[in-house]
Amino acid sequence: MSRLRPVVAAAFLGLWFLSLPALAQQEQMPPPTVGVVTLQPQSVPRILTLPGRAVAESEAAIRPRVTGLVTEILYEPGTALEIGAPMFRIDPTTYEANLKSAQAQVTSAQAALTQARTSFSRTERLLGSGTTQAQVDESRAALEQAEAALQSAEAALTLAQSELDWTTVTSPIAGMASVAAVSVGDLVTAGQADPLATVTQLDPIDVDMYEPSARMLALRDDIGDGRLQLNETLQATLTLETGETYAATGELVAPGFTVSTSTGAVDTRFRFDNPRRLILPGMFLRGQIDLGTTEAFLVTQNAATRSKIGQLTAWVVRDGKATQVELTDDGTWQNHWIVTDGLEPGDTLIVDNFAALSEGATVTTVPVTLDENGVVREQPAPEAAAETAPAAE
Repeated sequence: MSRLRPVVAAAFLGLWFLSLPALAQQEQMPPPTVGVVTLQPQSVPRILTLPGRAVAESEAAIRPRVTGLVTEILYEPGTALEIGAPMFRIDPTTYEANLKSAQAQVTSAQAALTQARTSFSRTERLLGSGTTQAQVDESRAALEQAEAALQSAEAALTLAQSELDWTTVTSPIAGMASVAAVSVGDLVTAGQADPLATVTQLDPIDVDMYEPSARMLALRDDIGDGRLQLNETLQATLTLETGETYAATGELVAPGFTVSTSTGAVDTRFRFDNPRRLILPGMFLRGQIDLGTTEAFLVTQNAATRSKIGQLTAWVVRDGKATQVELTDDGTWQNHWIVTDGLEPGDTLIVDNFAALSEGATVTTVPVTLDENGVVREQPAPEAAAETAPAAE
């Protein structure tokens, strides 16, 4: 046993001496080099991205106002109709007869009124010479009854004319017509529940955007504290289900005043031109509302990470050492997070080589630039810039 101890000690000393160069090399490793950009607060557009759903500005269910048999369908399904365009024709025979009867009643009432006026005029002239006051009053009453009878006959004539006109069912709005729900020969009734067809206005079209009530309260706080400068008019853009950006810009129609009990969101409506009818009622969309500008830091999304619980963090250099900071963001802008808290003016943001970082580690910084997509581009060295600069004349 005593003979083995010198051998084990010699082997241990040999391994220790062999590890000395590796330890010395590890201690002498230079600090990692990281690309950095200097951050300053700036005016950033405040864009809200909200889910939305298209709704028709106007949609009319076409129902008959008179009863009768459908004798003709006057439109082509799927075509654009103007206001007042004829769509259906109902058998007018009964209503033509009613109109003639009403016209006859008006003629009779007019004749009776003429006779009553003549009688009253004659009776009034003879008052005191063979005619009593009672007879004059009776003649005046007969005249007033004749006038009332004429008004009643004229009202019946107006109604009969309207009912005859209603036998041609027209579109009350301009829009696209659906397939007819009835056929020629079907009996329809006035005010029935089932529509004959539907006309939907597609241009312009409305889009309801849903904003959580908690975010709306936060926006009001930002406005009240002066952190958000609102635009004079609110406008919105759309992203279609295919990811395509919709060309038209929408204008605010009506802000929401109630909170949904099921979603906790406030419904705000915008109106968009839709000449090509790309947007259809019921379509789901993504809306971006330009509220105004706010003072914030822009942090490229490649330089920040979000934890499982939603906390956004980034690395900055303070006193020559890497420090991880927690950020408060308020949406995005052109591949950047809009950061409202967690940074200080002049902070140096680390934008690459994150794998070599640890809290409090010393780092060597290299200024870099970011392109419009947030990709890191190294700045040219001063010597290279001097070589490529044009010579002074």
